[in-house]
Amino acid sequence: MGVLLIIAGIFLYATRGNAMDPGNVFVYFWPSIFVIPMGILLHWMYFYMTGRRGSGMLIPGGILIVSGIVCQISMLFDVWEYTWPGFPLAVAFGLLEFYWFGGRNRWILIPVFILGSMAIIFFAIFTLGAIFSFGFVGQTTVAITLVAAGIAFLFSKREDRSEV
Repeated sequence: MGVLLIIAGIFLYATRGNAMDPGNVFVYFWPSIFVIPMGILLHWMYFYMTGRRGSGMLIPGGILIVSGIVCQISMLFDVWEYTWPGFPLAVAFGLLEFYWFGGRNRWILIPVFILGSMAIIFFAIFTLGAIFSFGFVGQTTVAITLVAAGIAFLFSKREDRSEV
């Protein structure tokens, strides 16, 4: 019941000012209706139907779940320009699940690391860019902080590293 109340509250928040018609449910919640359940179905099939033998189902399952969450957040809050790095993160998550529950082939960790790092870096860049552009922290404050950090770094005592 709590989950339904949360979904109803999010829906009311997302559709404020719009007429409450069934079309809005599909407009705002298509990821929760179609994408995320397909990812859950693939996980359910792996864990309960195949006896954990079809680990390849976890790759699209993980991709669908994470992509669905990214799309749902983006649809509700209209933040596509900030959440797009979630898509390479979704691929990294699907491959990580395949590594974790599959044969533990360590070479799979290479694309997981590359895609995950890329997603985290882009999330950080776009999030910090959004924070600085919205005026939470102005350019002057950042400039003063950088200058102060540089001065503190220049005048700080350094350890004598020649003995190491």
